[in-house]
Amino acid sequence: MVVLGAIDIKKRFKLPRQKPIEVLKGVNFSVKPGEKVAIVGRSGAGKSTLLNILGGLEKQSSGTVTKPKKIGFVFQQYHLMPELTVLENVLLPAMALASWSNPMYRQETSQRAKKLIEKVGLGGRVEHLPAELSGGEMQRVALARALITNPEVVLADEPTGNLDAMTGAEILKMLQKLSEGDDVALVMVTHSPEAAAICDRILTLSDGKLV
Repeated sequence: MVVLGAIDIKKRFKLPRQKPIEVLKGVNFSVKPGEKVAIVGRSGAGKSTLLNILGGLEKQSSGTVTKPKKIGFVFQQYHLMPELTVLENVLLPAMALASWSNPMYRQETSQRAKKLIEKVGLGGRVEHLPAELSGGEMQRVALARALITNPEVVLADEPTGNLDAMTGAEILKMLQKLSEGDDVALVMVTHSPEAAAICDRILTLSDGKLV
């Protein structure tokens, strides 16, 4: 069984008065339930572009992507809404679902959000705003947010890139533990050997293809 797959994915960027740049030149990729996969490669190789295509945030030029309906995202820059509390930020993906109009779903999801926030060690910060948190704490909020809709896959783009070594190690342990607990597959783009080491497979994006 495959929860996320890509067949012959190509991506070209059109530039004014220049030839199009082909960043992805036929990527083939698949992830099984609960599997952890790291994607590494030099800067500018197209790793984040590939991750965005896999998650539906960006459109491929050609090829096919097969993905589940529920995917969680963890970004290097956290992408928390500054005017929302920790709890509200974690709930954001659930609020976008049609089920949010159901009062019972809202109540159950709010309870799940509080449990996830406790799991990431921020039980006492539920009503805090992002400006009141450290970088590591904001990334913990992002982890909880990524898991709120019970996704089958979490896509993480340099999840430790903005953190010091000690905080980054804590985030990796947390990400590994949380994904294992819910049997969630993980696809992580990273420059960090320590981050890649928690994964079952390490793939390198080179010359537009995964090897």
